Amino acid sequence: MAYQDQIDAADAVAPDEDVAEAIGLDERRMHVRAYNYWCSLLDGRDYPSIEDVDPGDVEDFAAHSVLLDYSAGGDDPATPYVGEAIRKECDLEGGIKRISDVPPRSLLSRLTDHYMQIIANRAPVGFEAEFVNQRGHNISYRGILMPLSSDGETIDFIYGVINWKDAGVDQGANVALAPALAPVEEEVEDQPLPPANDEEHLAWEDGPLAEAPLELDEPLEEDFAAPALDQSAGLADWLQAARSSAEVCKAADGRSRAALYDALGLAYDFSVAAERRPEDYQQLLEDAGVKAQARAPMTPIVKLVFGADYDKARLTEFSTALAYAHRTQVEFGQFVSTVEATEGGLKGMVKAERAARRGDQPPVDKAAEARAKMRDAEPLQEADFDGEFALMVARRNPDGSIAMVAILEDEKLVDRALIKAAR
Repeated sequence: MAYQDQIDAADAVAPDEDVAEAIGLDERRMHVRAYNYWCSLLDGRDYPSIEDVDPGDVEDFAAHSVLLDYSAGGDDPATPYVGEAIRKECDLEGGIKRISDVPPRSLLSRLTDHYMQIIANRAPVGFEAEFVNQRGHNISYRGILMPLSSDGETIDFIYGVINWKDAGVDQGANVALAPALAPVEEEVEDQPLPPANDEEHLAWEDGPLAEAPLELDEPLEEDFAAPALDQSAGLADWLQAARSSAEVCKAADGRSRAALYDALGLAYDFSVAAERRPEDYQQLLEDAGVKAQARAPMTPIVKLVFGADYDKARLTEFSTALAYAHRTQVEFGQFVSTVEATEGGLKGMVKAERAARRGDQPPVDKAAEARAKMRDAEPLQEADFDGEFALMVARRNPDGSIAMVAILEDEKLVDRALIKAAR
């Protein structure tokens, strides 16, 4: 590949414990949050859609992320987004269009080494290593690359989040490279798992696949009873009630969807009350050291309720759900019943709000259209194909008989079906 000529393999050092120690625990947790963010966008698909990802809007790791576009081929991917911190590390001035435009031996030039690993695993890949960069500094780096798709099947975009430490600068400068990251609550709500694969997708032992996923809706050690408040209660009382519910949600460690919905329900009621008492709300913000945000008015609400140091990716999701409730004019006290009635629950709310912000039209149900077409398809008179294996689409007729209506010889589809059939 063209960009590999930029890399001097002699500089690479196999990853070891020193790399992980050099980078540090807080920065490593950034990749856990990035993985959780990727999972939150799956929505039942093998890969998130590129349409759902805007790297510049993910506040938690925008500066440390990159988007690679392989839609025109894998030799020299385009770079539609490169975060500010990565730009500084790679000495990038102005815009770059492709990986071949970046300086030789820079951090960004190394990310594409893992492209074929992503294609082979068809799932996120974690990595860590050291190398000597274009300034002659020893760089310890760690990252995660996550596949995206424009058509739901082909991996034609890669979304990466990477962190590093530069041995050639002082510790203070290294601290400036990485945002302050608080301990992460890795599971707040059920996360969809990536496609089944026998490979260990994430290389590090503290990654999000290190432990089995938590089960939801386990009984809590203590039940939270919402206080008997009404719309006439003081704003501080509503905030305290919402915070108490949020603490129960955190204590449940993601095992109870009901606890999460209750906390968000009280957060929503608090936000409605805050709109009616703007002076009191402003005072609460000042006391907590939280700034109002005109473009994201629900973000300060969830920071007040869950804590400003809570996982930023989750706070973004919560604020988006509250924004959906305000936009659709959910009544005071009705958030929980609304989210339970929404298709996809909380994630369905978030998806709908993001689509509304983009001005999207309602998505076309391609599967429903295909089913309707196959219901009327003429049965095949003979089943013939060229390769060793093929997929056959059958329809059950009203009289109970089976009609073969299509033969598919797509190699990728056949391989995926064979893997499942052989288990």
